[in-house]
Amino acid sequence: MDSHRHLELLLDEGERLAAMPVDALDAPVPSVPGWTLEDVVRHTGKVHRWVTGMLLAGPDGTAPTELASLPKGPDCLPAYREALGEVLAQLSEHEPDQPVLTFSGVQPASFWFRRQAHEVAVHRIDAADAVVAAGGPVPEPLAVDGAADAIDEWARFFLAVRWNQRNGPFPPELAGRTIHVHGTDDPAPDDGAEWLLTFGDGTVAVDATHAKGDVALRGSAEDLLLALWRRRPLDALDVIGDDLLAERLLDLARF
Repeated sequence: MDSHRHLELLLDEGERLAAMPVDALDAPVPSVPGWTLEDVVRHTGKVHRWVTGMLLAGPDGTAPTELASLPKGPDCLPAYREALGEVLAQLSEHEPDQPVLTFSGVQPASFWFRRQAHEVAVHRIDAADAVVAAGGPVPEPLAVDGAADAIDEWARFFLAVRWNQRNGPFPPELAGRTIHVHGTDDPAPDDGAEWLLTFGDGTVAVDATHAKGDVALRGSAEDLLLALWRRRPLDALDVIGDDLLAERLLDLARF
């Protein structure tokens, strides 16, 4: 997926988050204990402000450490839309291959195009889940191509890179185990929606391929993404094979 599409997704999902009903701001988020819809809006807006600061700092700068929180109450919604506009503007001023500062060292700016699009997508679902639980309407689904690309990011960056950076080697009992993640949307997105996760000596390799694993996780790209990000239970998916291995994966995948 190219960075132009990431910006489209960020704008679409960000506008959906900004348009959450003000009378539901105190609604609890079912999958994130202790959070309300207002917490989701304020958190996501502060992330936008932080990323904007990283982009402004340049690749040789330092990450901002002091950021103003978004206001509480109804004012958080227009403040969120303002923060969204600022990060979109900064991203639009960067070429995708331009070096920028990130929480994982200096990376191409495409890192933030992708990360911000998928950050907002998951948190928009958090907010929408709160509205639904409070008696509101069923939310708009995630775009299939966006959800599939977010799974790819989860696998190739968060699982294959970030987990080791934060925690060290994977547990040795995972060595040699394989997990097949299979999106079932029809039609499938152009970039595909299948991954094989192969655990090795403390690491994991990710291949975009169809292959039989010790366990297969099957579902729509949206359901797979939300399960991998611990927003949906494992039984929201078709689990074929070693379900204990699938549970172990989700227990480990805390980012």
